[in-house]
Amino acid sequence: MADGSEEDHEIMAAVARGDTGAFRRLVDRHAGWGVGFVERMLGGRADAEDLVQTAFLRVWQGAAAWEPAARFRTWFYRVLYNLCMDHFRANAMPTEEVDEELPDGRPDGEATFAAAQRADRVRAAIAGLPARQRAAIVLCYYQELSQADAAATLGVSEGALESLLSRGRAALKKSMQRELH
Repeated sequence: MADGSEEDHEIMAAVARGDTGAFRRLVDRHAGWGVGFVERMLGGRADAEDLVQTAFLRVWQGAAAWEPAARFRTWFYRVLYNLCMDHFRANAMPTEEVDEELPDGRPDGEATFAAAQRADRVRAAIAGLPARQRAAIVLCYYQELSQADAAATLGVSEGALESLLSRGRAALKKSMQRELH
């Protein structure tokens, strides 16, 4: 398979046998995008790293019972999403915003400042969305999951995902229009 899911299945089989090297390969393959997803969901890098570490601990502990019914990546997104929802229930909705790096090759200070302000407004608008709408937006637009994979991650039908995306986009548009006027 071109998406690496076959390799992930083989790695998980080795992890189930207690192969720590295979576990390191799994972490190397998936920790980066996992932290990116959780950071956008929670709004803070430290919380994201902690939560991803918790998720990988669960992978290690439950590897022997893992069934490759779905792609590992989709399944791991679901684990991360569930941990985010647990975090939201255990804590107030996060108030700190995501700190994203500015793109390289910045044209000039003024353009960079304007882009940073715009990115801050977008992050704040996304942070203001209900958790399920935020998850749908982040999975589809930032993590670039297919709608089928995003729906599977959220445990909803593709139609329900479309509804979450539609409501999320409408709320973002409304929020951004208020910011600009």
